[in-house]
Amino acid sequence: MKQMKHLRGSETPSSFHAIERRRMRRHCVSLALMYSGVTGDDVLIGDGSAVDLSEGGVGIRGNCPVKIGMELTLFLYLPNDEEPLLVSEVVVSWATGSLFGVELKDVSLRDGDRLRALLHAQSVAQA
Repeated sequence: MKQMKHLRGSETPSSFHAIERRRMRRHCVSLALMYSGVTGDDVLIGDGSAVDLSEGGVGIRGNCPVKIGMELTLFLYLPNDEEPLLVSEVVVSWATGSLFGVELKDVSLRDGDRLRALLHAQSVAQA
């Protein structure tokens, strides 16, 4: 059995602080997605998957590196839905290797409703 090390206040893992900042419950998901943005003079287009999701943010495993503070457009491919859910503006709030988290900034009313319906279905399935 693995022993846990007791941490002093100054040794608290950085991931603990990220979790504490979250205001909304995240749901574990596996959804294909595409993201795009501009870095300097270059256009960034990446593919990946959402690993967790809430009304306010998405945890992403992507194939193109991003930087904290970057603004991206996000296309989430929902199950049983032909049209992707479009989030026209997200901001990268943390990044570690191929994993990063984004905060949703601009979601249309229609796509916000689609997102809430998906999250509700996830809650029911996990209960």
